[in-house]
Amino acid sequence: MSALIEEDEIENEVELVWLEDIGGLDYVRQSLDRLPNRRGKPPYHRDGRMVGYALLGPEAKPSRSSGTFRRRVFWLLPHDRDSEPRGLYATGAPAEAVDPRTLAPCGKGRKTERSEGGPPSATARELGKALPL
Repeated sequence: MSALIEEDEIENEVELVWLEDIGGLDYVRQSLDRLPNRRGKPPYHRDGRMVGYALLGPEAKPSRSSGTFRRRVFWLLPHDRDSEPRGLYATGAPAEAVDPRTLAPCGKGRKTERSEGGPPSATARELGKALPL
């Protein structure tokens, strides 16, 4: 869950890889998955689709007990707003969702007016962008 991701858990990220254009996505879900390597496209075992993932630098150390690396994976479920604009998340967003435009390597991202499905404020419309919540 994004609320549970701390900056120190993602401090070894060097790049975010997007598998599709995030320009049309109001939000993506993010999680920290245990993966066997620092780089490369991870396997995906959830409903829905993976839209991106993080790559780790060589300084990232594997878990002593499992030998795996904790890497962020970005994903969407079939009932998310991009697929069902008038569905469950027509307004609001899942707890683990953040606006993909606020994500960067080592930066956990945040919710915005856009990710929450609310209308942008007058100021945001004037600036042509969503403001943080």
